[in-house]
Amino acid sequence: MGSRPIVIVVYPEVQGLDVTGPFDVFAGANDALGSEVYDVSLAARTPGPVRTAGGMAVVAERGLGDDFRVDTLVVPGGRGVHTARADPATLGEVARHAGAARRVASVCTGTFLLASAGVLGAGPVTTHWAHADRLAEEFPELVVARDPIYVRNGRCWSSAGVTAGIDLALALVEEDHGAEVAQLIARHLVMFLRRPGGQSQFATAVWSPAAEPGPIRTAQDHIHAHPDADLSVEHLAAMVALSPRHFQREFARRVGETPGRYVERVRVEAARRALEVSPDAMVAVVARRCGFGSSETLRRSFVRHVGVPPDEYRRRFTTTAPTPRPAPPDPTPPT
Repeated sequence: MGSRPIVIVVYPEVQGLDVTGPFDVFAGANDALGSEVYDVSLAARTPGPVRTAGGMAVVAERGLGDDFRVDTLVVPGGRGVHTARADPATLGEVARHAGAARRVASVCTGTFLLASAGVLGAGPVTTHWAHADRLAEEFPELVVARDPIYVRNGRCWSSAGVTAGIDLALALVEEDHGAEVAQLIARHLVMFLRRPGGQSQFATAVWSPAAEPGPIRTAQDHIHAHPDADLSVEHLAAMVALSPRHFQREFARRVGETPGRYVERVRVEAARRALEVSPDAMVAVVARRCGFGSSETLRRSFVRHVGVPPDEYRRRFTTTAPTPRPAPPDPTPPT
């Protein structure tokens, strides 16, 4: 079998790592297999240097208007993606090459460009967690999966933000050449072949504030300030002088979810922060401080919202080095 042509679309203010990450994975497959199984190139509206969002210049060997063979079309994201997808010529050429490709892949907000070009259909897709709501609003026909690192829908693949493009490229290599080759490349890149957990462990908390100051906002502020307190519907309702039924109905109307669901999310976020900055605190202690009562209750909620257990999350995201233990005394008596 000959070399598979991989074409990565670039445009002004593209995210640099969205381009170079997948590029190096495919190049790594060539090294691992000792032959050029992939012919990787960049294509832009006009061949030549293209400046990325970070200021680095990459060189597009091809123009999108050219005729060339493509096995896999990769569309990265970046600040410039919305300008690129507003250009009818770019959309037309992306759609043309995507239609001729065996498979199509987007990295990060590259999903917006493929969706605008009418390539994705209605199947499940993903994008960077911070842009998932916008994608769902602009393209209601899409099923937007907010948590996966990458998603496959037939011949269309999409991934989460930035470094997730590397995960996606490894999955494409695995499909073509097997897990052993993909694992070898992952080891050289010092990363997981399949990253544990999803995007939730990287996302910042996004709380829906009440529409205006009032009893519901007061209850929200109290929940955030005191995650370890009694936050039952009855207690919160009494605090803001509403009946439990009226409070529950108003909370759901203004915030968009039930008080119980909201409280759980706030407590999980409090536990997440505690795990990041308190590497020596026992999980049971964190659970009590954040209103969970037991480490098992915390674990279940944490896995449901973040995708990984608390201990595993702390190993990856702690921001403070553990306190070193004192060295044991030297058993050798002084001479």
